[in-house]
Amino acid sequence: MKTRVSSLLEIKYPVIQGGMAWVAEYHLASAVSNAGGLGMIGAANAPASWVKDQIKKMKERTDKPFGVNVMLLSPYADEVAQVIAEEKVPVVTTGAGNPEKYMKLWKEAGIKVIPVVASVAMAKRMEHFKADALVVEGTEAGGHIGESTTMTLVPQIADAVKIPVIAAGGIADGRGMAAAFMLGAEAVQMGTCFVVTQESQVHENYKKAILKAKDIDSKVTGRSTGHPVRSIRNQMTKDYLKKEKEGASFEELEYLTLGGLRKAVVEGDIINGSIMAGQIAGLVKEEKSCKDLISSIVKEAETLMEGSRYHG
Repeated sequence: MKTRVSSLLEIKYPVIQGGMAWVAEYHLASAVSNAGGLGMIGAANAPASWVKDQIKKMKERTDKPFGVNVMLLSPYADEVAQVIAEEKVPVVTTGAGNPEKYMKLWKEAGIKVIPVVASVAMAKRMEHFKADALVVEGTEAGGHIGESTTMTLVPQIADAVKIPVIAAGGIADGRGMAAAFMLGAEAVQMGTCFVVTQESQVHENYKKAILKAKDIDSKVTGRSTGHPVRSIRNQMTKDYLKKEKEGASFEELEYLTLGGLRKAVVEGDIINGSIMAGQIAGLVKEEKSCKDLISSIVKEAETLMEGSRYHG
């Protein structure tokens, strides 16, 4: 399955693993890269020293391309950006902000820059600043989200820019991948599916919560604060939504979720922690290796797209 994205990133399959905070570390990322996709280290709010160590361990485990996701709101973003340039990481994706200030630095280091966008306007701006491709993420995704759905956003951005589009949000199998390609994407980024892979280092409770999830178990908190987050419903989401309805202050709501993702991912607290996952959690039913997950998704997508061409 060759696309402009697989050629650009020099990967076998146009499948990218999301740079999820506390989840996307070198064990998972190296397994994805070795399986033919693009493994990502999620820098999140971690200091540059942690990111540098992760990159070092990544290089020990794979000679395949990989990337680092930079959360631009992080207090360490400047230092992390510098480390990425010094280490000549092949690919960088960015979220929670505008990466313009780092573009020159990364480009001069020969790094492919792929911002995550949630609007046509931002997509056009990133193309203007020489982004290599775009991750177009719909509201179906887990974690911090925008408002537009993947189904509506991908074709609009694919029409608006000339650089390749990578679809994210609501993709769990070959059907989702084939649909994304039909909408104009040339690769997919997936997060929730990779959380439950065998190589993922998250707490077993977190994995089980996703595997047990039903279609109605996805909740969005934080709409009133302008920072919506999608996760699986539990006591924390129940309390948060109740306080939101009652008009609680931003500080009170923030305190409720403080360290919530770490609680779930590391400590396995799936009652009070934040079980970030996409709407497709209900489709994720088994724990596979990264290799089996990627190959099964690609094979199913290829079969479906061949069938559509035949019938067309």
